[in-house]
Amino acid sequence: MRKKYGAPGMRAFPRLRRGRVLLVLAAVAAVAAAFAVVLSPAGGVAPADGAEKGGTTQTRWGPLSALDRLLLVKVRQAGLWEMPAGQQAQQRASSPRVKEVGNMIQQQHQVLDADTRTTAQKLGVLLPNEPSGSQKSWLREMSSKYGTAWDKTFVLRLRAAHGQVFAVIAKVRAASENTEIRAFAERCLKFVNTHMSLLESTGLVTRSALH
Repeated sequence: MRKKYGAPGMRAFPRLRRGRVLLVLAAVAAVAAAFAVVLSPAGGVAPADGAEKGGTTQTRWGPLSALDRLLLVKVRQAGLWEMPAGQQAQQRASSPRVKEVGNMIQQQHQVLDADTRTTAQKLGVLLPNEPSGSQKSWLREMSSKYGTAWDKTFVLRLRAAHGQVFAVIAKVRAASENTEIRAFAERCLKFVNTHMSLLESTGLVTRSALH
């Protein structure tokens, strides 16, 4: 049979061309969506060292400075090592009071961590997902000890760490122009004061231990 040429063959070409155009448009849309996700800071994760560079940005709650963002990062990292430390207390501590304090600090940090992540997402701040290098070394140090030695290391390491973050919180509370951050700093101060009192209640924060 003789093959027919003409209109049917010509109609196939526009359909093929339209299909290619649709594929190209779909690919462009997918790339644009991926690019938007990469650029979106909400719910993202910062580098492990907690560093997020950048100057002051504007938000609906007022200017958000680099120091404001640093507070969120520091509080997040505090929870990321103190929660595991509180869990360790249940297996390694010799003092019932140290075990109790470790459990209370762990539970309170869970509440504070949820607050930190909510506040950071609201303000578009990236948070780390692991402790700092120093905090990891403290956890390794405690993991090598048991009993009374563990109790002392736990109490003194956590109290010293709380003293460091306390200074950051106080500075941000006094200097921040962002109402959301100021409110967050006030909540953090209550937790830090409570934790320092709990640690001191173990009787291990003696004058000789501090020196």
